[in-house]
Amino acid sequence: MALDSESPTPTDEPGYHIRPIEKREVGTLGKIAEEVEEALDAQEQGVELMVLIELADIVGAIKHYLAANHPELSLSDLEKMADVTARAFRAGRRI
Repeated sequence: MALDSESPTPTDEPGYHIRPIEKREVGTLGKIAEEVEEALDAQEQGVELMVLIELADIVGAIKHYLAANHPELSLSDLEKMADVTARAFRAGRRI
């Protein structure tokens, strides 16, 4: 399909995603869920690059969530907690 300089005419054909995905508000857990749904849709389509782009969007949605709801925390705080959780799973115990 060739792209031209005119605005495209909307069609019934899907855009990036093949299933309907509700748009949600930035800074909410819903927005993170929206991005996960988009990643799953991309995976179902077999478009690995789009999956990776959606994973980047998930990171962005998490950053916005933290800024809106926990401004004292950052993604590095979540990474530290993930490391602690991994350690607990490796150890096979909580204490």
